[in-house]
Amino acid sequence: MIQGKPLLESVLAPVLALIVWSLVMWLWMYITRIPAMSKAGIKPQDARFPGSLSKLPDGVRAAADNYNHLMEQPTIFYALAFLTYLLGLQSPLTAGLAWLYVGLRVVHSLVQVTVNIVPVRFLVFSLSTIVLATWTIGVVLDVAKG
Repeated sequence: MIQGKPLLESVLAPVLALIVWSLVMWLWMYITRIPAMSKAGIKPQDARFPGSLSKLPDGVRAAADNYNHLMEQPTIFYALAFLTYLLGLQSPLTAGLAWLYVGLRVVHSLVQVTVNIVPVRFLVFSLSTIVLATWTIGVVLDVAKG
């Protein structure tokens, strides 16, 4: 229960889930990056310019790229979730959209750090964007109804 709502009806539970996932990806990034930097002879100070890490293996770079992706569009998700909560617009539909968005972002991460097939990654990203846009339109319509 979060603020009297079951987890599946709360837009705040998926916020927590995406925060946890982002930290998992941060850990994944450093668990792979530090040994790869050592193996490639890259000193930590050399990493002050992102281009110096281009020598790292694709999988290592993909984890860092994905972590950065989790700091970009999800900022809209976080703002929308808190706005939905603060405006009292939580419903099974908004919570479902929030959970769907988080699930798609997790799938996006896993695609990027494993097979990294760009068309598949783009499809998952596009679906997550459509979910976010649908939820946003719903909130705008609810606010416009006053």
